[in-house]
Amino acid sequence: MGKDVIIACDFASGAKTLEFLERFGAKKPFVKIGMELFYAEGPSIVEKIKNRGHKIFLDLKLHDIPNTVKKSMSVLSGLNVDMTNLHAAGGSKMMSAAVEGLTKPDGTRPILIAVTQLTSTDSETLKNELLIETTMAETVMRYAENAKNSGLDGVVCSPLEAQAVHKRCGNSFLTVTPGVRFADGDIGDQKRVMTPAEAKKAGSDYIVVGRPITAADDPVAAYERCVAEFVD
Repeated sequence: MGKDVIIACDFASGAKTLEFLERFGAKKPFVKIGMELFYAEGPSIVEKIKNRGHKIFLDLKLHDIPNTVKKSMSVLSGLNVDMTNLHAAGGSKMMSAAVEGLTKPDGTRPILIAVTQLTSTDSETLKNELLIETTMAETVMRYAENAKNSGLDGVVCSPLEAQAVHKRCGNSFLTVTPGVRFADGDIGDQKRVMTPAEAKKAGSDYIVVGRPITAADDPVAAYERCVAEFVD
């Protein structure tokens, strides 16, 4: 499976999203649909973007009791997205139930990944607010191991942790990494970041890039810059 750049389409409406994607012409980048857009537009926005020829990462970060997550994943499997996710903090039983729910009768399913720790979470927050005494690195590694043992395909993690995840869980275990910014860009509210080139060197399999592309004066050029630094 080759590396790819996923554009985080964190827009408030379907109209703005489709207008943005029109700028790419014949190019069909992999796109992420997050909570804001999905809650605003519902499943129809997934269908519209799929019909345009894009791969979709549906980023809803499910986290609930195992039975609820299983049933929800069964619904999401019918949307024919290419990737979706949940919170590893929900535990192994929840993650195993998610795999079961997401798998179609023919045995196929989208890529399923787990969020380890949000890239906006730093070590101080981990200790003082989440009351987790282990280091950020060890917390991410343990969550990644739990996800692998539960049958998931990979994790969402900081690019700073991608290499260590592969070392612990194997090279085929995917690392999907937000927190990517250009060297000359604003890091915004992200705490653990890398450039696309650094993420490539660190072993990220996918990078998720939002504002550096969506807020750029020329989003297509910004996307092509990401691809040049990360994929080519």
